[in-house]
Amino acid sequence: MNAIEVRNLRKSYHGFTLDVSFSVPTGFACGFVGRNGAGKTTTLKCLLGMAIPDGGEISILGKPFSDVSLKADLGVMFEQPYYQEDWTVKDVEKVLRPYYEHWDGEVWRKYLDTFSLPERKKFKDFSRGMKMKLGISAALAHDAKLLLLDEPTGGLDPVVREEIIDTMRDYLLDETKTIFFSTHITSDLEKFADRIIFISDGKIVFDDEKDVLLEKYALVRGNGLDELRLMDRIGGLPQTVVAEAPTLDDIVVYFERGKVG
Repeated sequence: MNAIEVRNLRKSYHGFTLDVSFSVPTGFACGFVGRNGAGKTTTLKCLLGMAIPDGGEISILGKPFSDVSLKADLGVMFEQPYYQEDWTVKDVEKVLRPYYEHWDGEVWRKYLDTFSLPERKKFKDFSRGMKMKLGISAALAHDAKLLLLDEPTGGLDPVVREEIIDTMRDYLLDETKTIFFSTHITSDLEKFADRIIFISDGKIVFDDEKDVLLEKYALVRGNGLDELRLMDRIGGLPQTVVAEAPTLDDIVVYFERGKVG
């Protein structure tokens, strides 16, 4: 079963139209990639009912996206959690616990310990990294089956990023769990994404497993050429042309620039 099914999702704003179809298999970490304004956040908001689609169908965990029972199975974070400034960690649990049938206080405290989050410090005094760790802890404390994350490691120092990525890897050891996350940090994709969906100007450009993408293309340079090509199209090139394996960053950049031959 696919954790997410999106068919002909359309949403228009002033000068921008989102028109996408894609799916995310259960048990996968799927990176959603594209430059700012490409449609990543709009797509996530449509998935969550925070923006009303103009058309199309969305299914999450086998249910219509409008099904209120989905809330208990989703862990959501947009850039950083937005809690009351004067809340402490204890206040966060006190407020969230009643909304989640499967809230597990022991799991919550395990993540607080893992991330060394102070229980009495107010949220307004947390660093950005601490706020992200707190949000991740809350998302995981109620046994969410699907994590929907918008730029979960954006603006974080390398140590904090690695802590969050390690936590995501551990979460995915359970093959019934799925992550769909937007990012512009391709190194994060290399570390734990299984599948990559690239969006540009409101449309899906490619949607494939990470390893397949890396094997499918070659970076071709020399003799006036500088482009990404399918492996089956690099035969017969002049000896002055070099074909080499691309990185994920290369693939994203060359597609964004339209330099795909």
